[in-house]
Amino acid sequence: MLQTFNRLNLLTLVLTFCLIVLGAYVRLSHAGLGCPDWPGCYGHIGVPDAAHEVAAAEAAYPERPVQAPKAWKEMVHRYLAGIVGLLIGALAALAWRDRSHRLPRGLATATIGVVLVQIVFGALTVTLKVKPIIVTTHLLLGLTTLSLVFWMWLGTRAPSDQPQAAPLRAALLKPLSIAALLLLCGQIFLGGWTSTNYAALACPDFPACHGSFAPKGELGVAFKLWHGLGIDYEGGILDVAARATIHIVHRYGALVLSLVLIGIAAYLLSLKRALYRQLALALLGALALQVLIGVGLIHLQLPLWLADAHNAGAALLLLAVLALNHAVWQGGLARCPASSSADLESRAERS
Repeated sequence: MLQTFNRLNLLTLVLTFCLIVLGAYVRLSHAGLGCPDWPGCYGHIGVPDAAHEVAAAEAAYPERPVQAPKAWKEMVHRYLAGIVGLLIGALAALAWRDRSHRLPRGLATATIGVVLVQIVFGALTVTLKVKPIIVTTHLLLGLTTLSLVFWMWLGTRAPSDQPQAAPLRAALLKPLSIAALLLLCGQIFLGGWTSTNYAALACPDFPACHGSFAPKGELGVAFKLWHGLGIDYEGGILDVAARATIHIVHRYGALVLSLVLIGIAAYLLSLKRALYRQLALALLGALALQVLIGVGLIHLQLPLWLADAHNAGAALLLLAVLALNHAVWQGGLARCPASSSADLESRAERS
């Protein structure tokens, strides 16, 4: 059963990653309201295409005429979300059927809970007309689902036989790994807030923003989470100064996160162990990719494919930081028994 669970877990992980990338594509291509209702599309399980269906749909939603390309993007996203939800349910069922208690029942059940909340926010995204705080929360919940599925996959793999570092040095990685994860979560929120408020092009130059490094507007206005109900947020409602402020704060967050991750990677490399080196290279590779994409977005003026790749890069960076945390808290880095240290010392003496 463990092998079956692992294979299904890996498939779920890949499809969840694809779902996040597809969701970003739907949002960035302004197709989030391609279907103005939920869970169907203009009352259909698919997109209405017959003339009488289109006429009825546009009569029901006169403010949202049928645009089949946008509607299909949204519906394909919903279909894939349904498949991922079923797969997560299957993982939970396998975990609860496992009598050896080797499979993560609690984690699988928690993932179902996150998915249920995610479904609610998916509906609210449409009914509240892509309200920024709702769409950003929807993104964060999607990445939370990805994180839980990835953590399950890491936890059910065969344990690593990599040599362990001295307990004192390994212990220093615990606060560092947590700090990296918290900073990354904050930066992902800033990235989502930048995207959902249509602030990605608010600063057309780099590294300055309109020739200055200071915020252009008030932080309270730029980061006001709630603007009331009944507002259509497609295209954004903030002025240029507020959007520029959001953008430059996102850049400062990226700078702080980059410095922290580079420092952690340098520390991992100093430990001179294969596992640590792999983690360091994963962190540096994902970070470099994300920074290059971010800078490219400014210079190329936000091409859709690159903007979507920026979301994929954020997910990859999250997986790298999660792998570090799993190694520190659940893997060989967290457990350095005296017997292992003695074995290493005896091997050194024999050599």
